[in-house]
Amino acid sequence: MVVAACNAPLPVWPPADFPPMKPMERRELLRLAVAGASSLWLPGTAQSQTRFNSSPFTLGIASGSPTSESVVLWTRLLLPAATDAAWEREPVAVQWEVAHDDQFVRIVQSGRAMALPELAHSVHAEVSGLEPDHWYFYRFMAGDAISPVGRTRTFPRSGAKVARLRLAYASCQRWEHGYFSAYRHMREENLDAVMFLGDYIYEYPGAPNGLRLPNMTSSLGFVVTLDDYRARYALHKSEPDLQAMHAACPWLMTWDDHEVQNDYAGLQAGNSSMADIFSKPADFVRRRAAAYQAYYEHMPIRAATLTKALNGLIHHDSGAEMRIYSRVDFGNLAALYLLDARQYKDPQLCSKDGGLGSSQVNPANCAAWSDPRRTMLGQQQESWLSGEFGRAVQSGQTWNVVGQQTLFGQRDNKPGAEQAFFNDGWDGYSAARSRLTDALQKGAVRNPVFLGGDVHENWVGHIKGDYAQTQAAQSRAAIGVEFCGTSITSRSGGNSKTAERLAENPHFVFADAQRKGYGVAEFTPGQLTTTLRVVDDVTRRDTRIETLASFVVQAGRPVVEKI
Repeated sequence: MVVAACNAPLPVWPPADFPPMKPMERRELLRLAVAGASSLWLPGTAQSQTRFNSSPFTLGIASGSPTSESVVLWTRLLLPAATDAAWEREPVAVQWEVAHDDQFVRIVQSGRAMALPELAHSVHAEVSGLEPDHWYFYRFMAGDAISPVGRTRTFPRSGAKVARLRLAYASCQRWEHGYFSAYRHMREENLDAVMFLGDYIYEYPGAPNGLRLPNMTSSLGFVVTLDDYRARYALHKSEPDLQAMHAACPWLMTWDDHEVQNDYAGLQAGNSSMADIFSKPADFVRRRAAAYQAYYEHMPIRAATLTKALNGLIHHDSGAEMRIYSRVDFGNLAALYLLDARQYKDPQLCSKDGGLGSSQVNPANCAAWSDPRRTMLGQQQESWLSGEFGRAVQSGQTWNVVGQQTLFGQRDNKPGAEQAFFNDGWDGYSAARSRLTDALQKGAVRNPVFLGGDVHENWVGHIKGDYAQTQAAQSRAAIGVEFCGTSITSRSGGNSKTAERLAENPHFVFADAQRKGYGVAEFTPGQLTTTLRVVDDVTRRDTRIETLASFVVQAGRPVVEKI
């Protein structure tokens, strides 16, 4: 999504201080990553008696990627200020514990994981053999330092009878635009999990009229190198309310564009007021690979996601890849899908003045707009998703919840006969959207629910197979429902055009382009209840929260009703 950025000088790319990757085979990097995740011990590579001047757990702890018998526990060792301590250049052994109680009297499992300098001393402990549908407490220990205590859970086994799933969805947390106070209120929601749908960080040097400005490590002003991305994640993760929410329950993670660069599409650079310096595709591929590695280092995700990500840092023209799309079941109640609508997408069409990135486009002026070959997810992910839909029908989950990056339903942004669609979202990939909705209908997928982010606005409505139908047929023709969420802090344009956009797009039943916060979706066998929770003022740490609107969807009837 295009967001105004500060002007900055455009130096020669790549910068002279772009750190080269140490000569190491991909298999060695992957071996280290897997060893760190699985608690395999590599003799002679860890300092077991490391001493710290202060706590190295300044970025908090987190859990994620839950299944019915496993979960990933995450932390990253980082002292408050840069030092020249020897441990910063060496692997560090970190012990973890999982217990039934927060005093760790009844310990269930414990082990050691490797915090490697090659991966910014991050820890990804993949703990398996846990009881299904069970809450646990966890913590880390490094040397003489002990982390805060976190709480996590496993999901019910596929097919197990489940009465409720309470899930929050959130996205778009720009540090410069406000405090992450919404998470303080989210902690009180009694959640089973959080689904984060992209834009965990922003790569800009600052924001016009920003509440605060980041300290930049790059001469470019923008986040471009591996060290830059690491510093930006550390900045965001320094927020105490975000840390506390990560420690409260497991998170399901996917990304959007700002984890790399605004509006990038696949291996094509995006637009952040300096796109012309990325004239060589290999330069952007190198930047994307660094961003992907930093994402792994800071998220509670499995080592299996890496596939080619580290390889891309060594062979810059080969492209990095992280397999982040996935599905996990929550008993017989819900199948949860996380999609990747950024890494494999075709470049945007007909952007203004032939530039990179997004634009509002009239399809009548864009000959290739409906090209059936164009993809948002990539052929492999599309095939995978179609197969997973079929498997969900066989396993009989009541709800099929698709977490993806942006607004899914068609939204014409110009009233009247002439049309204007955002070419970076699903509207710019209408053939790909049709293939997805066709797969839902062909497989008779039960109760599809789409959750999204990106647009910094709340939009609630019906998913259709044909958006050209008349208003009277809107709800009758619906094949699913959609709740596209607002941002945690990132700014939007306000409500001056909301009413006319709703009138132009009657398959949506509610919209708000002003308030910030998150959504809570509560699933039961009989219905879905979704509540839009918004804060008063993101520039205040003590901001209050309130309910903007609530909706109900009955199982077996894809109609959104406001309550």
